[in-house]
Amino acid sequence: MPLQKLQFRPGVNREGTTLANEGGWYDCDKVRFRSGFPEKIGGWAALSYNTFLGVCRSLWNWVTLRSYNLMGVGTNLKFYVEDGGAYYDITPIRETNANPGAGITLTASGTVLTVSDPAADSLQVNDFVTIAGANTIGGVNVNGEYQIKTITSGTVYTITLATAATGSVSNAAITIAYQINTGFATYTIGTGWGTGTWSRGTWGSGFTTGFGFQLRLWSQSNFGEDLLFSPRGGALYLWQPGSGATPAYGTRGSLVSGTDVPALINEVMVSDTSRIVICFGCNDYGAYGTTALDPLLIRWTAQESYTDWTPSATNQAGSYRLSHGSTIIGALQTRQEIVVWTDAAIYSMQYLGPPFVYGFTLLADNISIVSPNAMATANGVVYWMGVDKFYSYSGRVETLPCSVRTYIFNDINKDQEAQFNAGTNEGFSEVWWNYCSKNSDVVDRYVIFNYLDRVWYYGTLDRTAWLDSPLRPYPAAATAGNILVYHEAAVDDGSTNPPSAIDAYVQSSDFDIGDGHNYGFVWRIIPDITFDGSDTTGATSDKPVVNFTVRPRQNPGANYGIADQPAVTSKQSYAGQTTYNVQQFTEIVYTRIRGRQMAFKVESNTIGTQWQLGVPRIDTRPDGRR
Repeated sequence: MPLQKLQFRPGVNREGTTLANEGGWYDCDKVRFRSGFPEKIGGWAALSYNTFLGVCRSLWNWVTLRSYNLMGVGTNLKFYVEDGGAYYDITPIRETNANPGAGITLTASGTVLTVSDPAADSLQVNDFVTIAGANTIGGVNVNGEYQIKTITSGTVYTITLATAATGSVSNAAITIAYQINTGFATYTIGTGWGTGTWSRGTWGSGFTTGFGFQLRLWSQSNFGEDLLFSPRGGALYLWQPGSGATPAYGTRGSLVSGTDVPALINEVMVSDTSRIVICFGCNDYGAYGTTALDPLLIRWTAQESYTDWTPSATNQAGSYRLSHGSTIIGALQTRQEIVVWTDAAIYSMQYLGPPFVYGFTLLADNISIVSPNAMATANGVVYWMGVDKFYSYSGRVETLPCSVRTYIFNDINKDQEAQFNAGTNEGFSEVWWNYCSKNSDVVDRYVIFNYLDRVWYYGTLDRTAWLDSPLRPYPAAATAGNILVYHEAAVDDGSTNPPSAIDAYVQSSDFDIGDGHNYGFVWRIIPDITFDGSDTTGATSDKPVVNFTVRPRQNPGANYGIADQPAVTSKQSYAGQTTYNVQQFTEIVYTRIRGRQMAFKVESNTIGTQWQLGVPRIDTRPDGRR
């Protein structure tokens, strides 16, 4: 028989059986398709090995007037500004108590410090407090920042000291600053009484969790060189880098004050076309200003202002309430419009100028989106993940054909949809979605749509936030290890020090040997693979190498491997499959493989290895029937 080319269709297809997809790829991890051929994805390098507190859910990149390239980093515990790999804490202070009323008392017993603050309110476990001006207790300086460990009552709580002490102190100089309440790292099903922050909801009622309360999400946008940011369901804050030689990292975000500034916000955005600040889901004006968040209300400021929210005949401030759905899930700014999603519809929001300012067009009804961060725009097209399919919008809303749809949505944790996030990798024409698999409460998988080749592929990875900014050399992402990494900046996994190998593989669907009626015997493989981009300069680097695995099968549905497969002692062998080591100058691999159908797999798991597969060939001969 002539040499048989192992050339498969680009992309992964899981919408049928492995034999029905003959001629295609069926499974992969950390592999992409470029120009129709599979290759290992680029590795990632840490911006720095400095860590932040909490799980990052939001990244935003901007440059100041003094050319400082900054990134806002919002986690469930803190809000930071990243500069040069260092994380500066700008988490806003919600209140500062300077020995009010009967006074603040600090009582230490071992490493447990009990704080009694008569003016303390809205406390939550894990909130951060900063104590200043206190006398030492037992020779121990108790001033500093702490995280609340337990709450004894509404005004009494405990923190943990680094050094054990015994005694108490109460003096007029004590000051305690309370940062804004922390949020949860995962979505938590409502547990009735006590769930959520104090006073949220009616007296005596249980609390049902939701996007704005149980999972801390942030929205942020720059107004010139200033940063506007808001926790979902919280207030609007401002951080100004200042006019000094270096940004004012010693200052924290401050509450935006002005006229009719929304006190409760789900998402904030600054319009590029008109320099207007827009809130999606917020409280209303005037008498309704602090009472309740209207999840369908959109409000915007006067032009060139983030403080003037009161509509008048002399400004462009205004509001509009959407009619389809029950809540605004998210919004995304595109070239000529802002696309707004509710839980049931999608709208186009376009700037018209005075007197109407903004016009709203219903683009489609009965449309879903899984989370506020599940959308991305690339090449003039908006892509997003729905609750059971993918969509695109390029002037009209369309279902995005997906060859892995069943595989993805059958293995997804819908309780944790609020964690799902999307981003682009423009250098490779990709849109990424990071999501939680069915049995995971944290992000552990990704799925990629290559909009240039119109193909899909997927894998395992823990990316809690993603940002592809032209202001940075590579796409930035947040890991579960509380660091930021640059994707495509390395060959290996640089989130560890030293870097570790990336286990990448792609496996084909079953293909017939010959016509599939007779058995075929494969006696050699002619590799076709390049190792361009491999890094073998490091002391721990291995030679660029991959493993070719050939998996024979007797019939569809049977296990891989055949009982009478001859023992092969010179190669790795398991249940009839054989694995062969292929290096840069490997010309021929001799094999002993017998079956009616076979699957082909390429895998690498060594430091410094980068590869792209070409068109390998196998040499077969008929081997009878059974």
